[in-house]
Amino acid sequence: MKRKNAGRSPGTGMVARTWPVALALVFVALMVWYMIYTAEIIRLRAADAETHARIMAEVQVGLTGGADPLDALFNQQRLLVELGVPFVLTSGPERIYIASENLPFAVSDPPAPEDTVRILRLAAQLDGRNEPVAIPGGGLIHYGDPEAARLRVVSSLWGVGLLLTVLVAVTVFRYQRRTAAEQAWTAMARELAHQLGTPISSLQGWVEVLGLSPQQRPGQLPQVEIATAIGEDLVRLERVSRRFELIGRDPALRRVSLKQVVDELRGYMEVRLPRLGPGVALHVDVPDDLPEVQGHEVLLTWALENVVKNALDAMAGTGGSITISARAPDSKWVLLRIRDTGPGVPFEIRDRLFDPGVSTKSGGWGVGLTLTRRIVEVVHKGRIELLDHGERGVTFQARLPQAADS
Repeated sequence: MKRKNAGRSPGTGMVARTWPVALALVFVALMVWYMIYTAEIIRLRAADAETHARIMAEVQVGLTGGADPLDALFNQQRLLVELGVPFVLTSGPERIYIASENLPFAVSDPPAPEDTVRILRLAAQLDGRNEPVAIPGGGLIHYGDPEAARLRVVSSLWGVGLLLTVLVAVTVFRYQRRTAAEQAWTAMARELAHQLGTPISSLQGWVEVLGLSPQQRPGQLPQVEIATAIGEDLVRLERVSRRFELIGRDPALRRVSLKQVVDELRGYMEVRLPRLGPGVALHVDVPDDLPEVQGHEVLLTWALENVVKNALDAMAGTGGSITISARAPDSKWVLLRIRDTGPGVPFEIRDRLFDPGVSTKSGGWGVGLTLTRRIVEVVHKGRIELLDHGERGVTFQARLPQAADS
C-alpha cells in the first residue's frame, strides 16, 4: 500500500504554501525595483559630476583668457541649467520675480501673471528645503535638489513596501499558527477518541456478557475470566488517559534505560504483529551497555510505539521488516533509529511529515508523528528526523540526551 497524504485538507495546505511564495515575490519585486531605481540615481549623479567637470573647464578657460569671459560665464550658466536643478531668481525685499529655470511645471514665455504667482509659490516651497543664496544687489537665488526629491520618494516607497510586507507576513504567520493549533487540537481529539474507542467498545461487550446467564455466555465464560478481561481494558484506558495527561505538561525526567524501553515495546508489539502487521518481522539491535538517557519512560514508549505502528500501517498487506537500533556516538547523545522496508514517504509530504494533520496512511488522523516530535524535541530536548529519502523504506532517527552522571 502506497503511503499517501490523507489527513490535511487541500485548501489549508495550498494556503500554507502560497502565502510564503507570494510574500517572497513581493519582497523580490521591491528589491529589484529598489536596485533599478538606485542604479538610475547613481547614473544621474555620475552625469552631474561630468557636468561639474565641464563647468570647471569653462571657469579655467575664462581665468586663463582662452575665451571671452562673458562667453565663459554664459557657458557655465548653460551647464548649470543642464543639471536639472530648479532655480528661481528674485530681487528686493518684496522678492520680485526676475527669471527661472527647470521648473516642474510649464509656464508661458514671458510668464503670465498667474504663472508668476505659481513660480513665487514654488520659490517659497524651495526655501523651506534649502536656504536661498544671496547675490549682490539684494537678489536671491531659490533652488531645489531633484535628486533629494527622488531619494525621498524611493526611501518612502521602500519603507512603505517593507512595512506592508512585514504586516502581511505577521498576519499570515498568525493565521497559519492559529490554523496549525486548530488542526493539532482536532487531530488530538480524534486520536484520543480513537484510542479510547477500542477499550470502551470492549467494556460494553463485556457488560452485555455479564447481563447474560452463565449458560448463555459464549463458551460459558466464567466470572473470573470476564473480570480479568475487564481489568485489562481498564488498564488500557488508564494508560491512554495517562499518556494524554502527560503530553499536556512538562513531566519530570529521570534516568531511563532505553534498552529496557525498547525491549518492553518489542514484547508489546510482537504479540500483536499477527493482527497489526502480518508478515512483518521486528528486529532489535540495542547493546546491553547503552548509556541511560534523561527521559520519561511512559512518553518515550509512546513515541517509539507511534513510529513502529506507522511503519506497520505502511507495510500492511506487503510484509517486510522493522529494525530498531541504538548507539551512543559520544558522551552527550544516544541515537535511536527505526527503519522499515515499506513503500517510503512521498516526496511532496516529506517536509511536512511531522506537521499536525499530515498522514502517511489512508484514514489516518495525522497526529502520531506530531506527538512523537513533541515528546522527543519539546519534552526531552532532543531531535527526530527523517534520514533517507529513498524510494522505498524509511529511517527515523531520534537523538536523546544521555543522563548526567550522578
